[in-house]
Amino acid sequence: MLIETATLADGRVRDVRVTDGQIETVDPALSPRSEETVRNAEEKLLLPGMIDTHVHFRQPGAAHKETWTTGSKSAAAGGVTTVVDQPNTDPPTTTPQAFEEKHELAQASYVDFGLNGGVTPDWSPALLEKPLFALGEVFLADSTGNMGIDTELFENALERATEHGVHVTVHAEDATQFDESARNRSDADAWSAYRTPDAEVTAVERACDIGTALDTQIHIAHTSTPAGIDRATTAGMTCEVTPHHLFLSRDDLDELGTFGRMNPPLRNEDRRQAVYDRVADGTVDLIATDHAPHTRAEKNTGVWDAPSGVPGVETALPLLLEEARAGRLGYDRVRDLTATNPARLFELPRKGRIKAGRDADLVLVDPDESRTITADNLHSNCEWTPFEGRRGVFPEWTMVRGEIVYENGEFGERVGQNVRDQ
Repeated sequence: MLIETATLADGRVRDVRVTDGQIETVDPALSPRSEETVRNAEEKLLLPGMIDTHVHFRQPGAAHKETWTTGSKSAAAGGVTTVVDQPNTDPPTTTPQAFEEKHELAQASYVDFGLNGGVTPDWSPALLEKPLFALGEVFLADSTGNMGIDTELFENALERATEHGVHVTVHAEDATQFDESARNRSDADAWSAYRTPDAEVTAVERACDIGTALDTQIHIAHTSTPAGIDRATTAGMTCEVTPHHLFLSRDDLDELGTFGRMNPPLRNEDRRQAVYDRVADGTVDLIATDHAPHTRAEKNTGVWDAPSGVPGVETALPLLLEEARAGRLGYDRVRDLTATNPARLFELPRKGRIKAGRDADLVLVDPDESRTITADNLHSNCEWTPFEGRRGVFPEWTMVRGEIVYENGEFGERVGQNVRDQ
């Protein structure tokens, strides 16, 4: 296949030849070969597919919320070509047997995938022998799945992961810093008041101190505060920010209600803007969605009963491209946050760049074609979005290793493979 006259994120106009699932050549002018399929991309933007290092596709155990089929369709339609599933399923991915069970379910994926392993008091370190993407998210406080662990177990897990050369991702919240007085409230904002900013900052500091002492590089998941980001980067660790912490704040809770409950929770508008600034200026390493779907019925209850989590895998790249279209982010920054940096930090040498020899994981968009986000046009099983009514720039097509898996509302073949087996 030859993709002609595409504009890359850095503004260069290039032809891109795809052969046997990989990018063969990137050149200003390539001539079509006999019987080669040609796709005209003039005035279109060609990006490396997003690598979403943080999703919860809910299988096994909660297929009514999401499945590998629905979740990966949602990913493909949003320009995500690799997803990394977290371990807090039912059963949790804490043993070799549980890994194999999830790996079998993931064969239904339209996009490439990674599987993270989890840590609980009864986890099996033999899990580290499996082709894990990473160990984590390791929960320092309970979230969905009640997998919070103590410091001793955390240190032990880090030591074992380091011995096996496995990356470690941390959910950093310290439950001793939660504000119990907030439990007297019933408004939607009570959850943000309860799981305080200090709970994140304290846990980030502790995780980074332990990582430094053990000479272990850790990655902090879904940082929601500027202080948490600064603590991680000062310690030489990496971090991610979610679209909901980037674009939503406590000011949105009057409209969102319990549909805006997640862990860590939404922060005030000043903190949200400070997080955005760190995303824009290069401080934050990557964007990952923490796609955590629940049904409308499950979310539509009291603040203390609603499960935490929001969907986001289909809307992340479109929201970021809308920011670039409006001039608030550069397209090259969007590329780095969603593809180049995740590939580099998690050692995926075949992913993340439009370069000869890399996998042809590609996304084509019309950068001027912005549309309103509505749940009716999305593909997650949960059938709602916290970004209803906002605008996004969605893909015309998404390609995984040279195969078109999504194009203008239609899906191709399921081609997903474990990136650690490639």
